[in-house]
Parts: sequence; structure tokens; C-alpha cells
Amino acid sequence: MSKHTARKPRTDAERNRARVLEVACELFAERGDEVQMAEVAKAAGVGIGTVYRHFPTRQALIEAVTEQRFAEILAYARTECLPNPDTRQALTCFLTRIGQVHEEGRGISSAIEAALGSTEPRGQVGEDLLTLGEALLERGRADGTLRADAKLGDLYMIAGAVSAISRNAVGDWRRFIDIALDGLRDPARPL
Repeated sequence: MSKHTARKPRTDAERNRARVLEVACELFAERGDEVQMAEVAKAAGVGIGTVYRHFPTRQALIEAVTEQRFAEILAYARTECLPNPDTRQALTCFLTRIGQVHEEGRGISSAIEAALGSTEPRGQVGEDLLTLGEALLERGRADGTLRADAKLGDLYMIAGAVSAISRNAVGDWRRFIDIALDGLRDPARPL
């Protein structure tokens, strides 16, 4: 093998990384920002060096947890929401999943916010979520279920509000989704 050829990670290394990430998600969900790297290593049944080999800093671990969280939302939206031909139901499905993930993972949200300053999706998964949202909006504008001036920024604002309401338990985020989507409805079409 040439020294310029990248080696594939060993199966046990991949398994250890996945285990560390899984355990980190569980611990952050339970205890939020209090979780330390040594606790993750112990709960995952690996040495602290294994954790640091995969995640050189606590922030890197939290970034990986964040990416996984949004990758799961994206995968769910692609398979469960986007295929629904009813735009309103597809949008409700997407926003509901966002609310559920943030409600069930309040501790994760607090750890993400403490480490990264925000709980917004980043990188490629963030771009892919925006693309999916735009596809839903485009479909709704085309079929007349959404107002012609509905923009991605509107949907992004609604998704952010659903996230904040659900992770902070400050109201009925499911009702908020209905009210917000009523605001995106084409005013010429009856409710």
C-alpha cells in the first residue's frame, strides 16, 4: 500500500466510535452539560484514550452528537415525511419530528448549546435539511396549499421556534405547528 493511500478504519475502531457516540448521546440526554469524557469512556466500556482518539476534545464529541441528531432528523424526514403527497401533512411530519427530538433530548440540547453556543444544524447535514425544507415549500407553492410568498426563512423560523418550545417546555409545540402552518397556508384556499 502506498503511503498516500488512506487506510480504512478497523472494524473494532468503528464499533468503538459508534459505541462511544451512542453512550455519549444517552448520558447527555440524561444529565446535559455535566457529562465528562471519563464518564463516557467508563459507560462505553472503553479506555479514555479510545474516546480521545475518536474525539480529541469534548467539543468534538458534542459536535458529533449534534451531527448525529440532525442526521437522524434528516433521514426520518426523507423516508417518512417527504414521500407524503399532502404538503401540509409532510410539513407537519417534519416539524413534529423536530419537536420530538428536542423534547426527548433536552439534556443533549443543553450540552450542545453550552459547547457550541447554538442548537442549529451545521455543515452538510444543515444544508441538506434546508434543501429538504425548500423541496417541501416548492411543492406546496406549486400545488397551491402554501402561499406563493412562503420562503425557506419562514420554515426555518418555524422549525427554530418548535425546537425552542419543545426543548424548553414552554408551551404546546404541537399546537404551535398547526397555528404556524395555518400562517403559511394559501389565503385563497379554505382551511
